[in-house]
Amino acid sequence: MKIRYASACAAVMLVVGLVSTATAQRTSDPSRWADAIAAFDANAASRPSGAIVLTGSSSFARWRTMEADLAPLTVVPRGFGGSTMADVLHYVDRLVLPYKPRAVVIYEGDNDTFSAVSPETIVTQLRAIISKIHAALPDTRVYVLAVKPSLARVKVWDRAQETTDLYKELVAGDDRLHFIDVATPLLKADGTVMDDVFVDDGLHLNDKGNRIWATAIKSILMAIEAEFEMVKASGQ
Repeated sequence: MKIRYASACAAVMLVVGLVSTATAQRTSDPSRWADAIAAFDANAASRPSGAIVLTGSSSFARWRTMEADLAPLTVVPRGFGGSTMADVLHYVDRLVLPYKPRAVVIYEGDNDTFSAVSPETIVTQLRAIISKIHAALPDTRVYVLAVKPSLARVKVWDRAQETTDLYKELVAGDDRLHFIDVATPLLKADGTVMDDVFVDDGLHLNDKGNRIWATAIKSILMAIEAEFEMVKASGQ
């Protein structure tokens, strides 16, 4: 799936490029999220057990209407800043396990690919996250989101697509693992990325983008989670 980006990308990339070089070179340091994770810990007791945890980077953290948009599903928002797959791996014991979720939704790979982390490294970290989850919660479903396209990161789109392809390979063959395509819904019919679904930075989704994002995620969760609930209710 190759994207031909509109000329608007050039202007966005000029602005983003001025502030992104240091970020692209930064080595992941999970300790920078200590305060955010501590805040999650502080209200963990108020969150329901057996719900759906959504964890990942700022595309989740900035999705302020997540709980309303995904209703009637009960979800626990656990997105944090500009995190990476390595950060989720580091904190998975605190981000996921305390809630004993029936399902976990992960969105990472966006910051990783931008920071020149290889697709192979990203998927190795994802595999370790899944292993940790299933060691403690063997029946929990894990949903992995595609790396979304954006105006700001056209230069690394090929790497993002390679990462998404590896996600698809990883989930194949295990009925506890599922892939959600949140990339295609953000494309126009001609294959170009939509230019009216982002805030000014050309990276994060605006209200329209979040509605598209929510529809793609909710449709898969409702279909699969409803099926599992029916099986559970029937005693099979």
